[in-house]
Amino acid sequence: MARKTECISMLLAGGQGSRLGVLTRKIAKPAVPFGGKYRIIDFPLSNCVNSGIYTVGVLTQYQPLELNDYIGNGEPWDLDRSDGGVHILSPYQQIEGSEWYKGTANAIYQNINFIDKYNPEYVAILSGDHIYKMDYADMLAYHKEKNAACTIAMLEVEWEEASRFGLMLVNEDGTISEFEEKPKNPRSNKASMGVYIFTWEKLRAYLLADEANPNSSNDFGHDVIPAMHAAGEKMVAYRFNDYWRDVGTIDSLWMANMDLLSPTSGFDLNDPSWKIYSRSPSAPPQFISETASVENSMVAEGCEIEGTVDFSVLFANVTVEEGATVKDSIIMPGATIKCGANVQYAIIAENAIIDENAVVGARPEDTKTEDWGITVIGAGVHIEKNRIIKPKEMIDSDIKEEA
Repeated sequence: MARKTECISMLLAGGQGSRLGVLTRKIAKPAVPFGGKYRIIDFPLSNCVNSGIYTVGVLTQYQPLELNDYIGNGEPWDLDRSDGGVHILSPYQQIEGSEWYKGTANAIYQNINFIDKYNPEYVAILSGDHIYKMDYADMLAYHKEKNAACTIAMLEVEWEEASRFGLMLVNEDGTISEFEEKPKNPRSNKASMGVYIFTWEKLRAYLLADEANPNSSNDFGHDVIPAMHAAGEKMVAYRFNDYWRDVGTIDSLWMANMDLLSPTSGFDLNDPSWKIYSRSPSAPPQFISETASVENSMVAEGCEIEGTVDFSVLFANVTVEEGATVKDSIIMPGATIKCGANVQYAIIAENAIIDENAVVGARPEDTKTEDWGITVIGAGVHIEKNRIIKPKEMIDSDIKEEA
C-alpha cells in the first residue's frame, strides 16, 4: 500500500481553447502569456504550492509541447521534488488502450493509477485557464468540516452574466440542493468556478461507474457531479469572494490583463504573501528612450520603448519604435511595433511584426457598436506597411503591403 497523502491536485490543462482563435493555434490555452511575465497556468500551479499541495498532475492533450517545456521539472514553483512534485500526464499514460481524453472525468479516470500511487484522502480538480489567487487549504478544511463527498468553489456573479455559468441552488447550511447548467432563465447567481475537492474513495467509485456508462459524455459538470447528487452524496458549496476570471475568450483575456492596470480591480500581482511564480524569460533591463511616453502600463524586461505606450501590457523583448503608438493593448513577447504604426484595443501575439504606418484595431467610439471588438494578430504574423486591420478581426497569416 502506498504511503497516505492527504491531498493531491489534478490540473486539467488539455483544452484546445478554440474561443481564443489564433492565440491557441499552436499552443495550449494554459500556455498563453498573461500579465507581462506569466502564463495562465502559473496561477493554479502557484495556488497549489502556496496552499501546501506539492503533488500535482498536469493533464495535457492539445498542442502540449510548449506547455510541457514551460513546466519542465517544476523548479520555478518548488515542484521539483522526488516525493510528489509536478507530473505531466498525457493521454497515452492510461489504464488500458490508447485513446484521447474524452472529457474532464475521463481524463481523471485514465489517471486513476497515478492517483492511487499517492493513496490520497482527497483530490483537488482544477482548471488550467482561470486567473485567480485561492488558498485550497481553506477549501479543504471546509470540505472536511462538512464531511462532504464533493465541495465546489462558488462565486456569486452578476445576474446578467449568470446564464454563462453552471449554477447552484445552495441551502443555508452550504449544501447544494440543485444544479443548473447555463440556464436561459437562471434562478441563482451562485456560479461554479470549476474548482472541486473530492473525497477520493467516493470519486474513484463514481469515475469507474461513469466510464462504464456508454451514454455518458464523461464530464464532471454534466455527468459525474449530477450522478453524485442524484445518489444523495453530500455536496457543499465553498464561497469565494476574491478576484476570479475565466480567460477562455478574447474579451475576457484582454479584460483580465487590463485589470492589472486598474487599482480598483482588486487583483494584485505584487502581494508578497501570495506570490505567483513563473519561468520568467531571461532578458536585459527594459530601455525607455527620451522620445518615449509610457503611462499606466506594465512593461517587462528586455523591452525597447521609443514611442507612445498607454494603458497596455508589454511582455519581454517587445519593441515600440519612435513614432509608434500602442494604447489599451496586450503585446506579447518579442513583438515589434514599427515607426508610425498605431495599435489600439488589440492583442499582438509572440514575435509578430506591425510594420510602418500600419493600423491595427480602433477605439470603440470610432466604430459602430456591432462592428467593434478586440483585434488579434497571431504569433509570428507580419502586418506590412500601411495596412489597416479592422476591429474584431483575427489574423493568422501575413498581410502584405498593397502594391
